[in-house]
Amino acid sequence: MGNKVGTCPCCSRHTRLTFHHLIPKKMHRRTYFKKHYTKEQLQAGVNICRQCHSGIHRFYDEMTLAKQLHSLCLLQADEQLSTFFNWVSKQRVKV
Repeated sequence: MGNKVGTCPCCSRHTRLTFHHLIPKKMHRRTYFKKHYTKEQLQAGVNICRQCHSGIHRFYDEMTLAKQLHSLCLLQADEQLSTFFNWVSKQRVKV
């Protein structure tokens, strides 16, 4: 799951992408997540650009991401993240 190039689903810029676990890896060991999610669901994620990835983790802690923002649709629908992604979309891609 290394870096690849493509279009970020959050900001729509064409750039290098990183893998974002929709349920952060730190949560995988916890009983609640082991009980309620399959291994495949815990490993699920999306490829997004580094700037959007960093922003997601800057705005929300792992527990909030795991319980409330565990899909691409939920991330995109979040008002704070949506505003941030919109701002990122106007930034130049650093090569």
